[in-house]
Amino acid sequence: MNKLITFILIFFGSFTHSQNNITHEVYFDTDKYEVIPTEENRLLLFISGLADVDIESIAIFGFCDDVGADSYNLKLSKQRAEAIKAMLSNHEISENVITNVDGKGEVLLKIVNETNVSKIRGLNRKVEIIINPKPPILRKKEEEKIEIPIEEKPLETAEVIKGELKVGDKIRFENILFKTGYSIINPESKKTLNDIAEALVEREEIYFTIQGHVCCTQFSRDAIDRKTKQRNLSVARAKFVYDYFVKKGVDKKRMRYLGMRRKFPLGGDPKFDRRVEIVINYIDDRPNRREENN
Repeated sequence: MNKLITFILIFFGSFTHSQNNITHEVYFDTDKYEVIPTEENRLLLFISGLADVDIESIAIFGFCDDVGADSYNLKLSKQRAEAIKAMLSNHEISENVITNVDGKGEVLLKIVNETNVSKIRGLNRKVEIIINPKPPILRKKEEEKIEIPIEEKPLETAEVIKGELKVGDKIRFENILFKTGYSIINPESKKTLNDIAEALVEREEIYFTIQGHVCCTQFSRDAIDRKTKQRNLSVARAKFVYDYFVKKGVDKKRMRYLGMRRKFPLGGDPKFDRRVEIVINYIDDRPNRREENN
């Protein structure tokens, strides 16, 4: 199988662009639908390259070689397609954009221009992923639709924290966005997170829980953190913010963190489900509390 993978990488690369579509192929061992480690790494590299792609739809098609009965090949090819769908979902690719998952059965030997039968069969044991990006005009129209008038823009998160709060309030961190599959915030979010940290340092009477969320996973399971390979991405995001606040001077005793998995999707663009919120647990409003601490 290693020789086959080398052959595939030389002739096909990690992914190709066909017209406006982005395509990728995942190859399987004989009679298997589990993704082998080498192919999983190639798939994760491909997914990472989609971070800045605005996806309209994804089609996933599974195939088999010509060995085996038609009914067996149809089932196996479908299982391969479903396995890839699960991997995409587990790495925060929204199922809403996966519009077609199908098993096509066997691929005939002569479909590839190659004389070595074993190589042909190896190339036919695959799944094809076809990414259809949104046209630039459509993206522009969608951005125009969600444009918020200046007078209706919500307060910045730091300003909300400085205002009147009560126990049970949930404060979503606006404009704190995470890269797909990772617990590290996007660079443009750092200033906002710093402002939030400074506001929390000032409001030392507030005790709170940091809640991390993910998007697009199946069955409300947590997503996989691509850095650690652990299925705890919502926890990792909450801990990233917790650690950041500690470095900025927020007392550890005032905070805890939890991973909420995908239990509370917001709806709309999946990127907003890759988020962190805080919930106010307790407010120490004793008038002499500050003097006691000093």
